[in-house]
Amino acid sequence: MQKYPMIEQLIEAHLDFLEQEFSHTATIQTEFLEFYHWFIQQKLKDIWSFQHIHDLLQKQILATPTTHFLIEQITEHLHFTLIHPVNENTKIADIISVSTIDKIAQYVASKSGHRQRLIKTVVNNPAFSAMISQLIQHSIQDYLDNSLMAKRVPGVSRFMKMGKSVLETVTDSNLDETIAHYLQKNILKLSQMSEHVLNQHFDDEKLYHFQANLWHKIKDMPLTVFRNYIEVQDLPNTVSLGHEIWDHLRQTDYLKQQLHDGIYTWYIRNQERSFDLLLRDLNIDERLVQNELQSLLTPLIQKMVSSEYLRARARIYLEKFYYAETTQKILNP
Repeated sequence: MQKYPMIEQLIEAHLDFLEQEFSHTATIQTEFLEFYHWFIQQKLKDIWSFQHIHDLLQKQILATPTTHFLIEQITEHLHFTLIHPVNENTKIADIISVSTIDKIAQYVASKSGHRQRLIKTVVNNPAFSAMISQLIQHSIQDYLDNSLMAKRVPGVSRFMKMGKSVLETVTDSNLDETIAHYLQKNILKLSQMSEHVLNQHFDDEKLYHFQANLWHKIKDMPLTVFRNYIEVQDLPNTVSLGHEIWDHLRQTDYLKQQLHDGIYTWYIRNQERSFDLLLRDLNIDERLVQNELQSLLTPLIQKMVSSEYLRARARIYLEKFYYAETTQKILNP
């Protein structure tokens, strides 16, 4: 492409002008606010369609596997949080408000219907019935074998063993089988009794006080107590297992449908709203833009100007403009 001295001078003058203007903080702030004011007046549907948003999230969230580096970073940050020295001198009550704990306790205690359904489900589970049966059977056997009375009173031990022997002779089976047979026949009654006892023990008031007492026991403990329940050295395996769950879930039709329907519902509800309102939903308003985002971006743009990055990029488009046929006709170099 043939170069013309006058056009080259115009390009350099234009670049000097841009560099001079954008070296001023006030210019950057003004342009940033002007763009923000224009942007917030636009409606969602006029900028992005549902399909654009869905395709982006589908690709970036579901179709893109988590990098090994990100998994390592998550593990490292969790490890750092757990072993941080500040945990030694920070109590649980320092990071959790007692009023929040009280609200949680009241909420949990008030859900008596949910709690009763949960108890009913648990006590009617075959695993619970088997556990209760074994517990009763072992308790009876332990009492017969290790009764305090049998140990303290001479002759009682021999008498209890003799009674056990007589019972086994009469029933033509050993005592363990007899008890097991009885429990099996009466398991429904035992389950109902268990349900009744649990509901009595975990009524609204008792459950609330149980949670309150638990809080008073743990509130003054240091945060290091959590390391008793979280194996720090096992974090790589723990995080890896969590990643495996997510990696499978993200590829399922279930999550794909949930993502599609969730975005669609949100889009239909918000498509007529301006970005001003959408940003307010995220606690982003003009005050935040002026006080935080401008301060964050201003040094970045100034660095672009001082490093001549902006000049180099602008030159590409200025050359296209000044050497365009229509421009040359005007300038007639």
